Amino acid sequence: MALEQIVECPVALAKLRSAPLGTLLEGFCKRLLECGFQRESLRRHLSILSRLKEYLRRPKRRMRQTLTAEDIKRFLEACAVGWGNHGPWDLRRVRPAVNRFVEYLRQEGRLVAPVARAIYQPLLEEYREWMQSYRHAAPLTLRASTDAVTVFLKWLGPDATPRGLASLDCERVEQFVLTKAREQGRSARQCLQSSLRTFFRFALHQGYVRQPLDRAVPTLRTYKLAGVPCGLTEEQAQAALRSIDRNTRAGRRDYALLQLLHAYGVRGAQVRALRLEDIDWGQDQIFFKACKHGKDVRVPMTREVGLSLLDYLQNARPACSCPQVFLTSRAPYRPLLSARRLSAIVRGHVQAAGIDLPRVGAHSFRHGFATRMVQQGHSLKAIADVLGHRLLSTTFLYTKVDLQALKQVALEWPQEVSP
Repeated sequence: MALEQIVECPVALAKLRSAPLGTLLEGFCKRLLECGFQRESLRRHLSILSRLKEYLRRPKRRMRQTLTAEDIKRFLEACAVGWGNHGPWDLRRVRPAVNRFVEYLRQEGRLVAPVARAIYQPLLEEYREWMQSYRHAAPLTLRASTDAVTVFLKWLGPDATPRGLASLDCERVEQFVLTKAREQGRSARQCLQSSLRTFFRFALHQGYVRQPLDRAVPTLRTYKLAGVPCGLTEEQAQAALRSIDRNTRAGRRDYALLQLLHAYGVRGAQVRALRLEDIDWGQDQIFFKACKHGKDVRVPMTREVGLSLLDYLQNARPACSCPQVFLTSRAPYRPLLSARRLSAIVRGHVQAAGIDLPRVGAHSFRHGFATRMVQQGHSLKAIADVLGHRLLSTTFLYTKVDLQALKQVALEWPQEVSP
């Protein structure tokens, strides 16, 4: 039985098997064991769920083997403030276990009365269908547009309905864009503007608005190549690598990740998409697939990269059928699909090395790599080929860090001539 593999104390086992939810915990533990969860993690989950059982056994509650969304909501509220002899719990510790249990109950058909959908959800789903049917949007474009429109609909609040859109005016649209744009970078602002324009065209097509509000979205000018690339120097990159604890599974994975970013200057998306079949151990080569309309890149495997990859694959990578090289270090094991997660990993190790930069993420290694190539005298064409840039104009950003060339074109300081 699954519970016996986690809990050895007979008294604790009897409590877990008791009503309510006793029969469900057995199947839940079996499911998590199949997903590769460790016994220590499962014990933490059972500790939290035992408190849920105790909450459901309180007086004036009907004993049952199903849960409602209202039960879960009230339990989380009780954990936040404390109840009975229990003090408050940090919901960041409680929610993962509860969310996994709720997902299991939903799959088993034991969760009744699911949480009511947000007021904007029907409108958002209709917009997604319109984008697929009329605009034939690619998956990534659809996801980015949906995320941006979701922010706007949440901002609208109770007006995020077909009837509420009828009262929308140009001033309100402009107010939202100008307020939100202050919190975003260049790419995010561009995505927000284009997504809102398509959303208002959808609303006009469906008859939810009476005027073309897409024209009310202000154009916030952004200038390509306006900034200066901020990358890690060689010394900073090495310090970040030394800060990683390679005695842990996560440390071995992070060390291999950072080695790839540092050695080849590839994008974080290319590292996250790297598959086991892309590593040619016989030819000592690594193949990185193109992203962002760039070019595929095949590079020789350096000794440091090869050793770090072998250490991770042999000693730290979980046994998983996923073809991607890099997986999460905790169950359920899955590829590192989130760009934010990868940047958070990089940021954590850079900060642990005592490095203070205004912006730190996976792209910091790419900027640092290109900057070193410029300083070593490589041509823009060679840098573009290594970085996978399809257009040479994309690489022009790094001419700003070519200090030797800038010195040659700089004008001499004018001397004052006495009359």
